[in-house]
Amino acid sequence: MENSEKKIKFEMHFHTDESSPCGKVPAKQGVNMYMENGYNGLVVTDHFSENVWGGPEKDWNQVCEGFLQGYRNAKKASEGTDFQILLGMEIRFPHDENDFLVYGISEEFLKNHPWIYRKELPELYQIAEEEGLFIVQAHPYRSMCFQADVRYLHGIEVFNGNPRHQSHNEKALETAEKYHLVQTKGSDFHQPEDIGVWTELPEMPENEKMLVRILKDMK
Repeated sequence: MENSEKKIKFEMHFHTDESSPCGKVPAKQGVNMYMENGYNGLVVTDHFSENVWGGPEKDWNQVCEGFLQGYRNAKKASEGTDFQILLGMEIRFPHDENDFLVYGISEEFLKNHPWIYRKELPELYQIAEEEGLFIVQAHPYRSMCFQADVRYLHGIEVFNGNPRHQSHNEKALETAEKYHLVQTKGSDFHQPEDIGVWTELPEMPENEKMLVRILKDMK
């Protein structure tokens, strides 16, 4: 069946034990679970923030290497299969607890933007516009979060499946519809029981930049 006729089952919000402190499943095990459950691929979106990885007292290259470990292990686990692994991140800035899923990044991008998580959302949006990234606010209506300025967003996670949080997905959907933002869904996978939500894509993304193009076309 041609990709144009087949809907692609893609996880957009996935954490690993290797690179997210709250992740409880090693990347290889998680990838195997998703393959067994009929997914076509996933984006590894491990947490990226000063709280997790530290500030300028650290070595940025070492920060990047630690952050990329889960993604690299996931990529290795999919070798020899048609299952697609893409790199993303869930970034948080210093002054609040809002989280943003960023798609379209590469290892080179990370290493060329030291301490990007110490910036603010408008700065990230400018970088995204210049470098072809896609910013989605994750679970904006959890108790510790608030809706960010939609001028600096490309999309909103309208369904977050994490069973340990009340994400008020209905409010996120209302906001996405009101402001005509792209709607994504994700399991927010941390533990084995989390799997079960996906974003349906019209075609298989061959790489991170193609995923951004597909998401933009979903508006």
